[in-house]
Amino acid sequence: MRSEVVAELCGLERFASTGKGRGLRARRRFAVGELLFSCPAYTAVLTASERGSHCDSCFARKEGLSKCGRCKQAFYCNVECQKEDWPMHKLECSAMCAFGQNWNPSETVRLTARILAKQKTHPERTQSEKLLAVKEFESHLDKLDNEKRELIQNDIAALHHFYSKHLEYPDNAALVVLFAQVNCNGFTIEDEELSHLGSAIFPDVALMNHSCCPNVIVTYKGTMAEVRAVKEIEPGEEVFTSYIDLLYPTEDRNNRLRDSYFFDCDCEECVTKEKDKDKLEICKLNDPPSAETVRDMIKYARNVIEEFRRAKHYKYILCLTLTCLACELLEICELSLDKMGAVFETSNVYMLHMMYQAMGVCLYVQDWEGALRYGQKVIRPYSKHYPPYSLNVASMWLKLGRLYMALENRPAGVKALKK
Repeated sequence: MRSEVVAELCGLERFASTGKGRGLRARRRFAVGELLFSCPAYTAVLTASERGSHCDSCFARKEGLSKCGRCKQAFYCNVECQKEDWPMHKLECSAMCAFGQNWNPSETVRLTARILAKQKTHPERTQSEKLLAVKEFESHLDKLDNEKRELIQNDIAALHHFYSKHLEYPDNAALVVLFAQVNCNGFTIEDEELSHLGSAIFPDVALMNHSCCPNVIVTYKGTMAEVRAVKEIEPGEEVFTSYIDLLYPTEDRNNRLRDSYFFDCDCEECVTKEKDKDKLEICKLNDPPSAETVRDMIKYARNVIEEFRRAKHYKYILCLTLTCLACELLEICELSLDKMGAVFETSNVYMLHMMYQAMGVCLYVQDWEGALRYGQKVIRPYSKHYPPYSLNVASMWLKLGRLYMALENRPAGVKALKK
């Protein structure tokens, strides 16, 4: 295993990136599509909603997974996967039995518990820390506001509540640092349709800095991250990934970066803002809307996006029936699209956001025709607004291909899947 990882990191080096701290730099040329390196997860947790459909160890999607004989809440491909996961699952197994349906720590808490356990059992550097160790992660502790500090304290309380019998804890100050490190350096593992599968730590991947004009993308095979070039990378060039969804205009992207990662991006896209006009396209009317009307509608759009996110989260927590929840979410989408459509073109990114959400709701309730209608409206503007080789565009073509096939339109399905 060690020689394989060394080979995969050949041609790359850690260096001091001007104005960005640590970074990753190419020592040789990489062609478009070439794999720069793979990184196994330092540790990972499967999201609770995917239990029973994916293996808790390797994240493979399979039918007929075997349950953990004790807690009945963890599922595995086979005995090998169960043995592989046991050093981490044993942290949770007896607690799952004791708490039953009340066992509900967040993914962040679960991931942090596994980091603490792994640091104790594997104090030496692991195969996922070839260039950057977990203990070197930035915490940005000095930049945390009171709200973020309070959220971390809530996570620490949950860690003690759910894992008190199975972990040795450092003091509170060290836990604050660790949670801050996880918040800044954790990864969301997604499937081929960019659906959430779980959370993980990939130290060497975390070494890469952000750009809104990235030259690599990160994809996942189970709990393995793969870093692949989407532009030609010359020797001496820094390797950049994107930390955020690149659909949105410059101000939105930098608001997200400041809130989650505590910096502003200074890439070419953020300096020139050349794509913002197209991303915020206004209806072509004989009597164009005023600048104030446009500003108000942008503010409304941002608020409704946040409202939708909160509705998905809190109504699920309150255990409303899923059918009721889907109806409410679809209503939010349709009402917001009607209102925004008076000012925005359908290619405006805020319109696209709500159409994408509506498509997701339709997929959930198995309204294939409704999902297809929304997807057909989204795909062309997506291809324009996202950079080349975007995973968001690829996953949308995949969804459309599967929808066409489900609706027995094979020629359109084949064409979309070839995309």
